[in-house]
Amino acid sequence: MRRSPTTRRFTTAITAITALTALLAAACSADPAGQPGPRGGSFSLWDPYPQFDNGSEWTKVIDKCGTAAGVTIQRQAYDTTDLTNKVLLAAQQGTAPNVLVVDNPVVSTLAEAGVLKSTQDTGMDATAAAPNLLAAGQTGGRVYGVPIGANTLALYYNKAVLTAAGVDPASITDWTSLEAALTKVAAAGKKGITFSAIGTEEGTFQFLPWFWGAGAQLTDLSSPGAVAALTQWKSWLDKKYAPNSVIGNTQTTSWQEFATGEYAFAENGTWQLQNAKKAGFDYGVIPIPSRTGGVAPAPTGGEFVTVPSQGDKDAEATAAKIAACLTSADTVLATDTALTYVSAVPSVQQQQIAAQPDLKVWVDAVKSAKSRTGDDLGTRYPRISQPLWTAVQAALTGSKSPQDALTAAQAAAASATK
Repeated sequence: MRRSPTTRRFTTAITAITALTALLAAACSADPAGQPGPRGGSFSLWDPYPQFDNGSEWTKVIDKCGTAAGVTIQRQAYDTTDLTNKVLLAAQQGTAPNVLVVDNPVVSTLAEAGVLKSTQDTGMDATAAAPNLLAAGQTGGRVYGVPIGANTLALYYNKAVLTAAGVDPASITDWTSLEAALTKVAAAGKKGITFSAIGTEEGTFQFLPWFWGAGAQLTDLSSPGAVAALTQWKSWLDKKYAPNSVIGNTQTTSWQEFATGEYAFAENGTWQLQNAKKAGFDYGVIPIPSRTGGVAPAPTGGEFVTVPSQGDKDAEATAAKIAACLTSADTVLATDTALTYVSAVPSVQQQQIAAQPDLKVWVDAVKSAKSRTGDDLGTRYPRISQPLWTAVQAALTGSKSPQDALTAAQAAAASATK
């Protein structure tokens, strides 16, 4: 008989899933798909990629891995947020998919609910994945699944705007040089930088490179580094280097501002590459700089391939073969190309750069990236993120100073995570 997680675990998971709903939209988006297909004697796989139909390269990779495991795979695709809720419900009912591809911040929540098998249980090898990307799947000293790839944030720039302002993008290596560039852009009569500071997870997601890049940690939201990062953002609004619209900008509307061709910089993600190529002007990409130099850690987006508990060791073993195939070095180049991700495997990242040299900056950004739920934060992360984005909103609107806003945020986070 299938072993079901306890009611208490599921109640805790439901609470965490509710808090994660907005978080899941921060690094990706998709459209809803249909209902689960028949399980029967075939193996089921659920993923958050409804944008890929049955003729896509991604589906071909899945079929190849099913054939290698000697089974037929019935694939179902859902909107990212909807998928998590459906998996939790299916696990309660004993109908979880055999293989689950799920957004990385959710892994710890599902693992703590008892939904997922650890790699120690399934025999999956996660050692080829970069440790900073693997961190999102670690909780309680165990690893739950393998990252299939990653996306993250960097700074897009408009070459014509920087040229008119006399700015060499290669000179931007820290906050001081970025500030100098924005000063030159403004003096040339151009617009500076746009980003998303909306009061949702998207706002936290975009603030984190500056927060982490100043040496701040999510366990102390009111540290001097945190205050320096928020003060930097506020100064850009005060100097009109950034528009007031950032307070309500999503990553999509922020991109739309950049796409007008009027801005020098936009903080945005790997997922905008195709839109950048259609923007109608020459662009480039540089990593987000840390305060004192180097690449700032940006938050990771992307999914893990996991094996839900089936209460059937043979079924779980076959599911692990499928999952291992999807993430193996031999397969993952095709997988990540299909999904437009930077690979989680360093050797495959080099193959991607060889094929597309303009991906190097994204590979560098991913190498420096951090998991939002890492550092053993797990399901506590959403209860820290909300006070943080609230503080960003308060400071940018001028209702509180950066110090006061972050002091209040730390108090709220400490209370919520007791």
